[in-house]
Amino acid sequence: MNTVTTTERYARAIEASKRVRWDIERDVIRGRRFDYTKTFLPSSLSLVNELAFLSPADKRLLSQVQGRTYAYVFGLVERFISAKVLDISREHWLGDQVALEALVRMSDEEIKHQEMFRRLEAQMAQDMPPGYVQTADANAVARAVLGKSTWAVLALTLDIEIFVQAHYRASIEPQDNLSELWKDVFLFHWKEESQHAILDQIELISEDARLNAAQRSAAVDDLIALVGAVDGILQAQAQADARYFAQAAGTAFTDAQLEQIHDKVLKAYRWQYIVSGVMEPRFQKVLFGLIDETQAVRVKNALAPLTYAIPEQPDLPLPLVA
Repeated sequence: MNTVTTTERYARAIEASKRVRWDIERDVIRGRRFDYTKTFLPSSLSLVNELAFLSPADKRLLSQVQGRTYAYVFGLVERFISAKVLDISREHWLGDQVALEALVRMSDEEIKHQEMFRRLEAQMAQDMPPGYVQTADANAVARAVLGKSTWAVLALTLDIEIFVQAHYRASIEPQDNLSELWKDVFLFHWKEESQHAILDQIELISEDARLNAAQRSAAVDDLIALVGAVDGILQAQAQADARYFAQAAGTAFTDAQLEQIHDKVLKAYRWQYIVSGVMEPRFQKVLFGLIDETQAVRVKNALAPLTYAIPEQPDLPLPLVA
């Protein structure tokens, strides 16, 4: 990739950043609170319609519980993303100042997103029943993630930034029955994440060019380990959220139904945060374009136990690369 073309891509990201720039209160919250008579997370992401025994009210509540976690997890991952972006910006401190500005703007936006999600969590804590638990600490997760290779962190970040866009376009934007504030949160989030994915891709490809074969192989192992760590977070949060939902719903679920609720919430979280991203053609093109056939097999084998987590009626009917 030649320097002029790369600099132009950074410049376009800056232009887009300036054009869509928004303020948390003025543009997003605007003095509003969430409407709990409406759905938060759409059923194509929450998978609530796969639990046939739930009443409409219970489905709505479970969408709100998952919607709360959806915001929390984005705030969680943006902690390590903003730190990593600041870290890699040093490559441009005394070099391409256009690239430096693009990365500094990205980090600033990620910090703003964290603040927005903290404010929204404070709202939901006031308005929803007590007992909700965040099972992972953002700083602890960031320290663990940042201990892995830059290549692996950037690959995971690109996956996240791409599924943000896919979720909004395919599942959130088309729905007109969502809480207006909740939908607006992810509209504005999507607007800024769109150019972040471009920057992630540029930086991942640049980092890959610095690696030798052994380093790239080790980085693939790091990426697989990071996906496993993400899944560990999802397992803990799914257990906590299923328990919280059952308590808040006040419905006399049987033991078998409680087990189904837990299993479906875990399936939904694996779909949201892992499978939907790795199924995206754009992510697959970048990732599998950087690694060799043996490494690709290792990645696919690691993902195989999770690929059951595809909705019965997905908005993103995208096959994994064979």
